[in-house]
Parts: sequence; C-alpha cells; structure tokens
Amino acid sequence: MFVDHSKEAPRPDVSAVAALDEPTRRRLYNHVVRQPGPVSRDEAAEALGLARQTAAFHLDRLADETLLDVVYERRSGRTGPGAGRPAKLYKRSTRQVTVSLPERHYELAGRLLARALEESETTGEPVRTVLHRKAHELGTQLAGQEREDVFDLLERYGFEPRCDGDAIVLGNCPFHALAREHTRTVCGMNLHLLRGVLEGLDEGGLQACLAPSPGHCCVRLEPASSPPATTGPS
Repeated sequence: MFVDHSKEAPRPDVSAVAALDEPTRRRLYNHVVRQPGPVSRDEAAEALGLARQTAAFHLDRLADETLLDVVYERRSGRTGPGAGRPAKLYKRSTRQVTVSLPERHYELAGRLLARALEESETTGEPVRTVLHRKAHELGTQLAGQEREDVFDLLERYGFEPRCDGDAIVLGNCPFHALAREHTRTVCGMNLHLLRGVLEGLDEGGLQACLAPSPGHCCVRLEPASSPPATTGPS
C-alpha cells in the first residue's frame, strides 16, 4: 500500500529548526540560552537593540516551537496584593532538538545497547541474546503506542519504506553509521526490532528477514509465505 505523505505537516524538529532561520529570532535564541537565568522581553529587547514588540513576537514564536520555555516571576521581590503581575520570562527549553538527513535514531540504538549491557552484567546472559530480546520488546512497544499500519510506522521512524511487489524494502537505515562499523550487532538488533514491530501490529502477513543490499537497510519485509532471505544473526 502506497501512502501519500506529500501534504503532511513538517515534523516538529524540522519546524523548530526552520524557526531559527530568521536572523533576529536566532539572535534572540542565542542571547536567551547564554544567560544564567530567565530573560524578560524588555531585557532581551534592550540587549539586542530591538523594539519590545519585535522581541516579544520572536520570543513567543520560539516558545511556540518549544525552543524556549516560558516562566512567570515577580521581579520586584514583593508578594501579595500590590506586588504587580508576574513578568513573562524565557529560558532554554528542556526539549532537545535533533535533525539529521537522512533520518537517524542513534539515541534509540544507544539505549538498547546500554540496557542489554547492564542486564547482561546482572544476569550473566550473553549480551547479544539480551540485545535481541530488548529490541524485540521495544518493537512491540513502538507498535502499541499508536494504532497505525506498518508502512506509516516505518515512515515515522525514518526507514523510508517502499513497496517492491508484495515485499517492503527499507530505503534508509536509522542506525547507518553504527551498522557500517558494527554490522552483525546492529543489523541483528534492527532485525529483532522490526520483528517486534510486526508482532505488535499483528502483521502476520509479513516477516522481517536479513537481506543486505547497496543503498537499503539490511532488513527487508517479505510476505510471510516466502522463505526468508537469510536467518537472523545468532
């Protein structure tokens, strides 16, 4: 099944980065995140030589994109009646924004590898065995977070799925650099992750199998009736 994503809204991280393309907005962002404490509209405007209204507009846009957090504090030091309204202040957001093209998910791989190592050290079970189990569990969890078809889920996590007859090939590996240097480990993790996704989606018509080919992810989704291209790594 082909899905038309041409009219989708920009991904949140892409939209956030695009907001910084405006020079004044970028200057305001850089100023705020370098301050030891929250910054008011007046302080930002004075520091950068801007009209207060201009500073307020761009600061609010940065907050809308969750690049800055908004807090309210009374700067007078007084409390109670007559203390005045709290000032609207801006500070660095707790959100981390990462954009890579093609899309990569190295943090996800890092979490899986770290959990596998920690559990292996505790239980004595081989690291690779634990990694495959953790990857499979994560795949089922990802599938269960939102009820969507396999094509949409793979697209959301950057696999760039494409139909190839009854099979689905993956045009991008979200763990590309790791897979190049640690092929057996990362491709095995990826294989079990996608097997978990299929199980979580109750997608019995497809099976994940290793089928490395130039320009594609090492995993391919074949019709379940077809013999797998290769078996999973042990």
